[in-house]
Amino acid sequence: MFKRTKVCAGVLVALGGTLAATSMPTWAQTAERIEITGSRIKRVDAEGALPVTSIGRAEIEASGASSVAEFMRTIPFASTGNFRPQSGSSAQSFAEIDLRGLGSARTLVLIDGRRAAKGPMVGDAVDLNIIPMAMIERVEVLTDGASAVYGSDAIGGVVNFITRKDYQGLELMLGATKPSVKGGDRSEGSATIGIQGPKGRLIAGASFSQRDIIFANQRPWTVNRGASVYGNNYTTNDPVTGDRFNFTAIPGGCNDPNFYIVTNPTTGVSSCRYDFTAVAADEAAVRNSSVFARGEYQISDSWTGYLGASVGRVDSFGRYAPTPGLLEIAADSPQNPLPGQVVNLYHRFAAAGNRDSTTDNNYYNFNLGVQGRLFDFADVDVGVRRSDSKYYELGRNYIVRPIAEQFINDGTYDIQNPAANDPDTLNAIKATITRDARMKELEGYANATFDLFSMSGGKAQMLVGLERRTELFSDQYDSLSEAGVIEGSAGNSAGGGRTVWGAYAEALLPILKTLEATVAARYERYSDYGNDFSPKFGLKWKPLPTLSLRGSVGKGFRAPSLPILTQKTTFSAESVVDPDSCAVLNPGEDDCQVSTFTIANPALDSEKSSQFSFGGIWDATPWLSLKADYWSVKVTDVIREITAQDIVDRDNGTDPRPIPAGLGLTRAGGVITRIDSGYANEGELATSGIDISVATTFQLGGMGRVRNEVRWARVLKYEEGGFDFNGSIGQPKDRITITNDWSMGAFKAAWNVNYIGRNEYNPNSATDLRRQGGYTTHDLQFGWDTPIKGSQLNLGFVNVTEKLPSRYNFSGREFNFNLYDAYGRQAYVRYTQQF
Repeated sequence: MFKRTKVCAGVLVALGGTLAATSMPTWAQTAERIEITGSRIKRVDAEGALPVTSIGRAEIEASGASSVAEFMRTIPFASTGNFRPQSGSSAQSFAEIDLRGLGSARTLVLIDGRRAAKGPMVGDAVDLNIIPMAMIERVEVLTDGASAVYGSDAIGGVVNFITRKDYQGLELMLGATKPSVKGGDRSEGSATIGIQGPKGRLIAGASFSQRDIIFANQRPWTVNRGASVYGNNYTTNDPVTGDRFNFTAIPGGCNDPNFYIVTNPTTGVSSCRYDFTAVAADEAAVRNSSVFARGEYQISDSWTGYLGASVGRVDSFGRYAPTPGLLEIAADSPQNPLPGQVVNLYHRFAAAGNRDSTTDNNYYNFNLGVQGRLFDFADVDVGVRRSDSKYYELGRNYIVRPIAEQFINDGTYDIQNPAANDPDTLNAIKATITRDARMKELEGYANATFDLFSMSGGKAQMLVGLERRTELFSDQYDSLSEAGVIEGSAGNSAGGGRTVWGAYAEALLPILKTLEATVAARYERYSDYGNDFSPKFGLKWKPLPTLSLRGSVGKGFRAPSLPILTQKTTFSAESVVDPDSCAVLNPGEDDCQVSTFTIANPALDSEKSSQFSFGGIWDATPWLSLKADYWSVKVTDVIREITAQDIVDRDNGTDPRPIPAGLGLTRAGGVITRIDSGYANEGELATSGIDISVATTFQLGGMGRVRNEVRWARVLKYEEGGFDFNGSIGQPKDRITITNDWSMGAFKAAWNVNYIGRNEYNPNSATDLRRQGGYTTHDLQFGWDTPIKGSQLNLGFVNVTEKLPSRYNFSGREFNFNLYDAYGRQAYVRYTQQF
């Protein structure tokens, strides 16, 4: 029996728990059916017809990760990596999970089987930073489609975070991490309390984790200056002489700090470059903090109520180099280095200061429901879920283009001596930009499970359910960003809502003692674009007590996101290549500007997917278990952005594909007068692969116990647009994790190996430098249950060999941030005390 201490009781009262402390001496536990990810029918067998990998809390803690997002970067099913907080990004505090390289928008994230709200900073994927690490008991990863059970987004797979429910006592934890590379120091802590009684149980807690900012000049390889032509240079628009690409330094204008001269050895022309690495940060400083609670109360012999709630906050600070600008100097400007002709100025507004951005994301989640037996006929689950995520971003020292261009042309802003400009002049061209976004969801759900009839293998079961979800989204940029007059930033506001109705059914059919079938289907109706229907069929056969074979086939879908469906129409003068138009609008030039409107395409529909998998599990011996699964995913009607040039090329026949429905252009006398660009459904994406797992357990007698598991995910193909990108940069064929843990008495140790396969820009080239070879890191952890009762000390190293990624440009960064990090060796310590 758990003895409630004064400390536990006091914390419980302070948390304001819904369960009375005086009513909880114990909580009776009995063997019961469980719900596994990919099915809503509860069963005793934890393995169904779909491939599910369960990762327990012990393995998560042994990884050395201090946040959910950090741990999910290590799983092999995230074949192309996951986006993580990056300074200067439009989502600098965001962290995703992307299964199979199909994108985070095609990966469904659940918390205890219910949808997690999407992050308003992206609008189509969940921000893992809002999920508290201390709240997690285990993670279940379904590496197969599951739209027939869960609806939209479950194309690449499903990640279900199962929260702690059975803990008793009080647990405190503090930890710190020190990388060998400067910057990125980390600290973490949590407090968790669990109380149980004859009619209920409650677990609640608070946690935080933070990582310091990392500047570009702290990277071990940043020994050469960053070379940006946005220093202080001018060019002309003469295509014959090539001056449009012949960057020439503004006379006398390259003397400020971090500016330097580079002379072209062929032409002898000197240009002014800017060293952005001297001031910019690569990774933002991020702090996560949260409080959470989960409670259950036995209302009667047949009914139990449950409540889950969490509040999280993610703050970040990022620094980008001062604003670069491409502006036009008039022919008659007193500052024109070539009087009489228009020149383009590539200028860095360093005197105005660095671009600093702060973000705040506040997340609120609440889930209330009841479960029980109705009329001794059906097991029922009825509840409501509400989530609200509010995101605010503030950016300082951005440049208002029209004002800066005016000041440069009339001489108010001195381009020859930028640092000497009057502070009032600098303030007049600067702007503080903002972004205010919100994602709000309210969902009601009800399902019932009941027996159908007897079969040779047992009772056939049926589950039917109904859901209604409202989604409200807003993303409001400041008026200057929305108007497109801010240099170094852009924004397009969006906002709207929709209602989603979902009806689903699932049947478990035990055809024989050794053979069971699962049939599922789901229909969803969206108020903004239309309907979708997703069926699925699965089969599991156990020819031997130790051998299970399984397979499934199904359909899936991804609804177009609210940011795309509700984006405001924006105007821009896009440069396009079109001979007929440019002959009139810009004689003698290949390109010309035309009126372009980016619209919310009224013809946009959902993506569709077809999925197939088969494999098996063999518990070969009491100490050896093997799993292997083949999977295949094909996505059609892919939602992709169609640019102004795409539409022009299709209209004039350069690209034989038709212009997608809802988009287009108009001409008058052969000259383009308007282009409507945006998102559309077009093309296919097909990928397939094999997942293999080998798990062993060895009892070493007086030397303790050793457990090992190898998880290998190999991608066989990744085809899109007629090309197979498998093995190319950012698309490794292989990811492998090897976990090894040993325990004996008060001591334990873990050794984890993470391998990312070779990937390169051109797999057939022997000279291309954009290549990352096979990448292996080793993590070590040592644990000790100290003589102090209830205490544990863990010491560890992430990447103990101090492996660093190859340096090459990837999405504007010095290496692939999604797959790798450059922290070097990370030494950490954690102390846990239980009462």
